[in-house]
Amino acid sequence: MKVRPTFFTLIVCAGMAPVLFAADRPLYLDPSQPREARVEDLLNRLTPEEKVSLVHADSYFTTAAIPRLGLPRRWLSDGPHGVREDIGPDSWKPAGHTDDFSTCMPAGIALAATWNPALAQQEGEAIGQEARKRGKQIMLGPSLNIMRTPLCGRNFEYMGEDPFLTSRMAVGYIRGVQSQGVSSCAKHFAANNQELDRFTVNVELDERALREIYLPAFKASVQEAGVLSVMAAYNKIRGRQCAQNDYLLNKILKGEWGFQGLVVSDWAATHDTREAALNGLDLEMGTQTNYEQFYLATSYLEGLRKGEFPMAGLDDKVRRNLRVMFATHMFDKGPEGSLNTVAHQTVSRHVAEEAIVLLKNDNNILPLDVSSIKSLAVIGENAVTLQAHGGDSSAIKALYEITPLQGILKRAGDHVNVTYSKGCGENCDDSTVEQAVRAARQADVAIVIAGLGHGRSTGETEGADRKDLKLPYNQDNLIAKVREANPRTIVVLVAGSPVEMDPWLATVPSVILSWYSGMEGGNAIARVLFGDVNPSGKLPCTFPKRLEDSPAHALRAYPGVNGTVQYKEGLLVGYRYFDTKNVEPLFPFGYGLSYTHFDYSNFDLVKNTPSEGPLVTVKFNIVNTGSRAGAEIAQVYVHQLQPSLPRPMKELKGFTKVFLLSGQRQTVSIPLDVGAFSYYDPDKGGWLAEKGGFEILVGSSSRDIRWKGDFELEQTTLAKPSF
Repeated sequence: MKVRPTFFTLIVCAGMAPVLFAADRPLYLDPSQPREARVEDLLNRLTPEEKVSLVHADSYFTTAAIPRLGLPRRWLSDGPHGVREDIGPDSWKPAGHTDDFSTCMPAGIALAATWNPALAQQEGEAIGQEARKRGKQIMLGPSLNIMRTPLCGRNFEYMGEDPFLTSRMAVGYIRGVQSQGVSSCAKHFAANNQELDRFTVNVELDERALREIYLPAFKASVQEAGVLSVMAAYNKIRGRQCAQNDYLLNKILKGEWGFQGLVVSDWAATHDTREAALNGLDLEMGTQTNYEQFYLATSYLEGLRKGEFPMAGLDDKVRRNLRVMFATHMFDKGPEGSLNTVAHQTVSRHVAEEAIVLLKNDNNILPLDVSSIKSLAVIGENAVTLQAHGGDSSAIKALYEITPLQGILKRAGDHVNVTYSKGCGENCDDSTVEQAVRAARQADVAIVIAGLGHGRSTGETEGADRKDLKLPYNQDNLIAKVREANPRTIVVLVAGSPVEMDPWLATVPSVILSWYSGMEGGNAIARVLFGDVNPSGKLPCTFPKRLEDSPAHALRAYPGVNGTVQYKEGLLVGYRYFDTKNVEPLFPFGYGLSYTHFDYSNFDLVKNTPSEGPLVTVKFNIVNTGSRAGAEIAQVYVHQLQPSLPRPMKELKGFTKVFLLSGQRQTVSIPLDVGAFSYYDPDKGGWLAEKGGFEILVGSSSRDIRWKGDFELEQTTLAKPSF
């Protein structure tokens, strides 16, 4: 007797979504159907137990499969700089796989230093392709917290101190990742600005600081990039845990911004079943291995059965999870993905090259001329230290990593004698310093690769903050002695946040900042040193002369008292503080030199009618007046002359990166919409753009202003959220 297939007949292969006879395929398995229709169809087929299984983890980085409906296990993965090594499943120990090597991109702070959203999108695309190949549906990045203190251990992951720059880079990155059928996850929402006491600290801040400094990058991620998931932070805001915070998650994120994706907790950031059930959390992840004891597991299911929690709340959570599942092709064939390709490695190198900031270059000592140099002394432990595996959750099992020494050796070739000396390190002694000094004295040029690292002792890692801004392991003394031995000393700083340089900066002729530059970092550094690449990076954060000059430290508002940190500086974060309070930085926000020169001219403000979108367009010419091709990052700042509420001296509201050949001229147009003139008025509950006068400033950095123009806003407008 022949058995005919019924509506529910499935042919399921291990690790694959179900294959059904076409005529009998349920609506949720039909990719031609609208996504919301598929979500509702599948939602109606799930039992309460199955629904609850989708809102909590069943291992460190997965949620449970539902075999009877052909729903496979869902995989999440760190991190913002590439796809993390496989672990667990029930511990942080490496799984021991041989197919989990990935392309390591430069750190988030380095990406921000490129000021190139298009390049951020290319990086996102590469990471998305690798996530597809590795079978990951949700990538936990980008990291979007603002650099409030230069001591924060995860500053290297973040994109600096400015919400506008962070927003532009985040949008590009997220669009790139999600173009590959992978969900980005914007994190850590919100005000996760220190690692010290991160699990328990309560952040008290005013509404304007929250809205104008700490939320804009997340808002842009949701409303412009369409990010599919958001990670709630560990800390509290105004006494409420971020992962179960009605104001942040329900009212702002989902209500005001219209976020339709899922909110996932940071690992073990959930603390109460009722709070998590009612206050906006959609997916609980954690580190304990009894997953049924998670707050959104058995206790949540029991509460639902007793009527303590509404079934509608569970359905909303499940809808949000299902939307992300459908968007990431868990029920159909999405992009295949690719891993460790030459194209991905090239993107990593390009980001590293564009991120490098030339901080000082007296007498044009750089770039080096390989034809006239016979010997180089490379000095410093960071010349040979691998960085990709450090930083904790952002660590990458890189397919390879080019160290600075390897890059220099390769580029210098057989014509230059390159020697290496450690100089000093964690286990330092005078003999290694003296050896480095002798090598420097005998070389034509000395290159000291100095800076920080990802160890707990330096604090550039998850879970710890730095103690101060000093270079560890007596590197200041090393640099000073090497410079004394060889006047042609170049310092390359490997770091993810500001460091003090006073002991040696005045005497060293050239300094470049390479950040943590990924798997191709050594090649990128060498290509900049030898002039194959003209440095074009600019600082996404202010470098203070001393820690006490930074606002949170000047006001003694870090790390907090009795478990609470008061954000006393309010809006005056980073350059907003330095400029408004007239504090001289070591290097200002937006700063970066080049091997060529750029002149600005022919400035104009073109007013637009309301129907044209932007209120005004800033136009000017940039010409490369030097002998080398290069790139300039032109920045537009806005200053309100007489605001009703206090505002910073100036705020970044536009920028563009222009690549020019020697002698080439280009007209630049930077539009400014009403948001560029607005601030958040808590009493009015919206963004206020006040009628009156503004200055529009065009600069090469926040302290190198080339032009100021007057602009009159003709009417007052108030933008309030629409629900």
